[in-house]
Amino acid sequence: MAETKVGRYRWTIVALLFFATTVNYLDRQVLSLLQPMLAEKYNWTNNDYANITSVFQFTYALSMLLAGRIIDRLGTKKGYTWAIIIWSIGALIHAAAIPMGDAFNTILGFVGISALSVSVVGFMIGRMVLAFGEAGNFPAAIKATAEYFPKKERSFATGIFNSGANVGAILAPLTVPWVAAQWGWEMAFIIVGIIGFVWLAFWLVLYEKPEQQKRLSAAELNYINSDKDDQVVSKAVLEESGPDAAAAVGPVSSTKVSWVKLLGFKQTWAFVFGKFMTDGVWWFFLFWLPAYLKAQYGITGTEIMLPLSVLYSMTMFGSIGGGWFPVHYMKKGLSPYDARMKAMFVIALIPLVVLAAQPLGGISYWVPVILIGIGASAHQAWSANIFTTVSDMFPKKAVGSVVGIGGMAGGLGGVAVSKTGGALFDHYKELGHIQTGYTIMFSFCAVAYIIAWVVMKALVPKMKVINL
Repeated sequence: MAETKVGRYRWTIVALLFFATTVNYLDRQVLSLLQPMLAEKYNWTNNDYANITSVFQFTYALSMLLAGRIIDRLGTKKGYTWAIIIWSIGALIHAAAIPMGDAFNTILGFVGISALSVSVVGFMIGRMVLAFGEAGNFPAAIKATAEYFPKKERSFATGIFNSGANVGAILAPLTVPWVAAQWGWEMAFIIVGIIGFVWLAFWLVLYEKPEQQKRLSAAELNYINSDKDDQVVSKAVLEESGPDAAAAVGPVSSTKVSWVKLLGFKQTWAFVFGKFMTDGVWWFFLFWLPAYLKAQYGITGTEIMLPLSVLYSMTMFGSIGGGWFPVHYMKKGLSPYDARMKAMFVIALIPLVVLAAQPLGGISYWVPVILIGIGASAHQAWSANIFTTVSDMFPKKAVGSVVGIGGMAGGLGGVAVSKTGGALFDHYKELGHIQTGYTIMFSFCAVAYIIAWVVMKALVPKMKVINL
């Protein structure tokens, strides 16, 4: 009844963010699903594929730093608009990867540089454009969540829109192999690129700042602003932050905050380290699982649809459940930060099951699929909470920038994981023991979250609201 009186339009915004994130992950996963076919067609080594994925991750990392800043400056609506336009164009560019690679090599030939693999170069160009646009998704979505939700609902809202990553990951294996088999691999990229422009039409019509949103009731606007960090810091938060917190909170300035200043806070570094250690795990699962199933079990083409769909379906529970988990501890009397960190510690223990993926993989390929699905589900639960720590401790005007800095760190972590994996797989493939390379990589994926949590807790043992 209370919910009806307050209004529910903010959940429409979450729905928009959910579908955008779905498209975002659908776009980025197409290549990994086509990798077994493209690697055979164009004679890629594992290191070639690692270079293609690393270009995406490196560009994504640098762009995240810029994206957060751009989103803060342009505002959520314009920033998100440009992000999806660019990444949809990037998806379409993949369909022309071969001609682009050939043209690029022609240019290199004029300046006396040896030609590179046409297919590798072409896909690198497409991945760069895609990464630049996709970097805007999470800074914009987190900023929209901070604008439309009070703190007590943000982790749940974040968990809902973040589950779009899982839905995109589920839809991709259900559709991409079939589309490629029916109409060719190029059409798979064209279709997902067009879907982004369809979403854009809904975004332009339905989104405005809460203060300018005509579809928002006065009661819901007041509810949204009930604990805004840019307007008032609640007594509970001040007490939690220490006796000097109230004196430290002064008038809110509209001045933009420099990266150098943000890097001076331990809270920023806690988020940065957490993203660096754990984002690469998700990237590895997303980009390398089709290659793993082919190398270890000979599963390719449409055969890959069922195991990957089951695996990524499992991750939805982690994303939504992870957003709810800290609320469980808050109801038991813990402060928001303590509740979130306790939840994240429990979540960090779950990926340890991935250690058993290789030892038990001889039973059936379903054993590693299920165990990796549990680990990936835990990642999504972790992700929903680590993003929310930013909006918990930083004022709204800095959220996009901090998320961008952390996103850059996560992208660099992804580059390190992908390059390491590619080198290990080629090395052990030559020795006839490629499974050893996967054992090493899965072991890292299993322990990364515990390491991240320990360092984050050491940097920020108790929540402190940042005064800018």
